[in-house]
Amino acid sequence: MRRSGVGGAAPPMRRLRRRLGMERNELRRRVDRVERAIALALLILLLAAAPPVAAWCGGLTYDAGLRAERHEHAQRQEVWATVVATGGIGSAGDRYVHETVQATWPRPADGRTRTGTLPSWKGAAVGERKQIWVDREGRLTVRPRPHSRTVTDAVYAGGAAALGVGAPVLLAYVVVRRRCDRHRDRMWDAAWARMDTDAGHNRPS
Repeated sequence: MRRSGVGGAAPPMRRLRRRLGMERNELRRRVDRVERAIALALLILLLAAAPPVAAWCGGLTYDAGLRAERHEHAQRQEVWATVVATGGIGSAGDRYVHETVQATWPRPADGRTRTGTLPSWKGAAVGERKQIWVDREGRLTVRPRPHSRTVTDAVYAGGAAALGVGAPVLLAYVVVRRRCDRHRDRMWDAAWARMDTDAGHNRPS
């Protein structure tokens, strides 16, 4: 059976107080206690500020994503395109060349037929059909925004907001730590100087 006290492990709360610098210790200097107190205050500030800011930014991004989803789903529609000619050549910029097909598809606004060029696909032949996304006027467009992207953007926004709050807090702690370290170095130098002086006075004649 493990016992606390001399020769035994300290209780968890006592170890926590010791790590936080809240336990009375004659060997702990004032600068150590000040540094621990500032670090604890900065940690409390971070824990109090980061979650609500992250939730707020994530919520705003999520709401904006939902509005974009609804708008794109209302303005875009999937229709069937029918190939009417093959063997065309298209290019994307100066480097990429690909085959194309001529196809027709209905315009969602009034059902009138629209003709255009589509990238070819494997086995594309006259009469083949493929589903494509178009706007209300029948112009080619991309698939509406998926909900997974909205969730991902919200998570990224929340994480970025938390980092934005945490960075100044961490910088403040680094500044405090460096100043305390310089103060400790000066204290060590002064202590060594006193030891050298005392050793000189106590030398045997």
